Amino acid sequence: MGKRRNYDAEFREGAVRIVLETGKPAAEVARDLGVHEGTLQTWVSRARGAAAAGTRPLDESEREELLRLRADNQRLRKDNVELGMERDVLKRCMVLWVK
Repeated sequence: MGKRRNYDAEFREGAVRIVLETGKPAAEVARDLGVHEGTLQTWVSRARGAAAAGTRPLDESEREELLRLRADNQRLRKDNVELGMERDVLKRCMVLWVK
């Protein structure tokens, strides 16, 4: 079985740009670059889908930031629930204290 290769974002974007701007078939560009045809076709499909949606794929730093923000959001939601419960307990205590 072949070894899985990792390509940096700049290389992927360049390969996709060659396919989209020159109109060459993905198979030909893949052979020229030494990339598996299916891999390049996947990159092109993702780029076309992102262009249609008006977005671009996230780079590594953006992906890391998104994961960090999601974790922060989850933590804050949990804290919010806990604070709501504490508030409710304090309200009950105040009612009992006033009586």
